[in-house]
Amino acid sequence: MAANLQLLDCSNLKPSLASLFVPGRLLHPPVSHVQSQPRLVARASLHHHHENQQSSPSLSPAVNRRQFISQTASLSITVATLSAVQQPVNAEEALSEWERVYLPIDPGVVLLDIAFVPDDLKHGFLLGTRQTILETKDGGDTWVARSIPSAEDEDFNYRFNSISFKGKEGWIVGKPAILLYTSDAGETWERIPLSAQLPGDMVYIKATGEKSAEMVTDQGAIYVTSNNGYNWRAAVQETVSATLNRTVSSGISGASYYTGTFNTVNRSPDGRYVAVSSRGNFYLTWEPGQAFWQPHNRAIARRIQNMGWRADGGLWLLVRGGGLYLSKGTGLTEEFEEVPVQSRGFGILDVGYRSTEEAWAAGGSGVLLRTTNGGKTWTRDKAADNIAANLYSVKFINEKKGFVLGNDGVLLRYLG
Repeated sequence: MAANLQLLDCSNLKPSLASLFVPGRLLHPPVSHVQSQPRLVARASLHHHHENQQSSPSLSPAVNRRQFISQTASLSITVATLSAVQQPVNAEEALSEWERVYLPIDPGVVLLDIAFVPDDLKHGFLLGTRQTILETKDGGDTWVARSIPSAEDEDFNYRFNSISFKGKEGWIVGKPAILLYTSDAGETWERIPLSAQLPGDMVYIKATGEKSAEMVTDQGAIYVTSNNGYNWRAAVQETVSATLNRTVSSGISGASYYTGTFNTVNRSPDGRYVAVSSRGNFYLTWEPGQAFWQPHNRAIARRIQNMGWRADGGLWLLVRGGGLYLSKGTGLTEEFEEVPVQSRGFGILDVGYRSTEEAWAAGGSGVLLRTTNGGKTWTRDKAADNIAANLYSVKFINEKKGFVLGNDGVLLRYLG
């Protein structure tokens, strides 16, 4: 496989391919917008304490725990009656910042990404394995399965990895290679054909402007488009495998065992990337304008699980076995210090920042941790202690809207 990504020679490809990367132009047949039809599914309700409905018939099933407490506290009733109404609500549950949303999907689905339309934060989409696309129009209270005909034409069971919106324009990428685009806030989705020679699987996409997006594959290819995905320009000159083969003598530990793919990749708001090698034995960074990924030795004995960007511009790092580290300072550095966490021996899989000071970490067997001082100390939230699922991703849309995504269709919604 050729290492150079700036020019993909497609002269040998048959014209029957859906699309081809060629110098200066991506060829493909015209694709029309297709109106997607939602499947008929049962409405899922956040309110799942049946005993609350029995003790207070006047409350709507859509009322969540915080609203329930607020309403009952304001009623002019006796202390004995108030105690009877509030009895089903456990004190720890009432203080929790999260509540589970039950979804109309099959057990075994792993949720992978979530995004909302910027101009309408009640309208969002949730992605996962087994060709899962869910849609909400009430801010995430209820979700319905969404059918996109252009993603069901072939006999594939797609894994939808990433979604991003800018204005009414949105993008979805998945595996096997599939790229979907909308210009009307997700009412209709168009399938954009891609080259069969695309290096690696698409794992991330970011809407960056009008008709513009940035796409990353698990082999380190970064492509940008400014015309709805009809042409893509390589932002790096070679795959990570080629970079390591060229720089292996530079002393990157574990590079000789590199399998050629990323385990995780995360983007900062200003366009910087940090990625973890598939074995977790080193990590890589890239900044706009650089021609190649920059590999870095890990300063920790244990292998890296995941890495990402803090709200202040620094890095967080998770190691296998439950360790959490923060980089020293706010710039790019290889110096990290460990922060004590109560992970109960389970691995931590992701960190999401709600603000500069507040962040949440999620992990195996329902581990959920919170910091309110930028990561210096962490406390455990018991909201997911009884949920038999791993929590893979923490996503904050803004300071008031956040979600935790897990396996077996587990979705937690932030109540703050």
